[in-house]
Amino acid sequence: MLDFTYCMELAFREAIQAFERKEVPVGAVVLDSNGHIVGRGYNQVETLRDATAHAEMIALTAAMATLGNKYLEECTLAVTMEPCPMCAGAIVNAKVGRVIFGAYDPKMGASGTVLNVTGCKQLNHQPEVFGGIMENKCRNLLQDFFKGLRKK
Repeated sequence: MLDFTYCMELAFREAIQAFERKEVPVGAVVLDSNGHIVGRGYNQVETLRDATAHAEMIALTAAMATLGNKYLEECTLAVTMEPCPMCAGAIVNAKVGRVIFGAYDPKMGASGTVLNVTGCKQLNHQPEVFGGIMENKCRNLLQDFFKGLRKK
């Protein structure tokens, strides 16, 4: 089994890239069953002027391209913030095997906080989900980002 902290550290590095580019600092990586990174991404909503350019969406797309497969059943997605409904839907559609996330999202979280898209038994797939991995570190980066915005 993959070391969840190691996975989250990799995702956190992606979040730092978003922070440095003045994007909401969320990062994601997709790892195959051997622990190799097959996709990575960070939020690029502002840069691309695309509301769908979330870290998870970019990482999932990259992983599918790398593996040449639309399904990621043997993969783990590590993301620094609980997926939103859009990303949770993409996770289910891509049949991601496991999701680990850092900070819970009390406004848009769709892996158990506000909604539970990833755990919905009516859908055709439910990944394993583990939340709160490096939660404080991930949440602090998000809070620092938004404090900086409010100061402006």
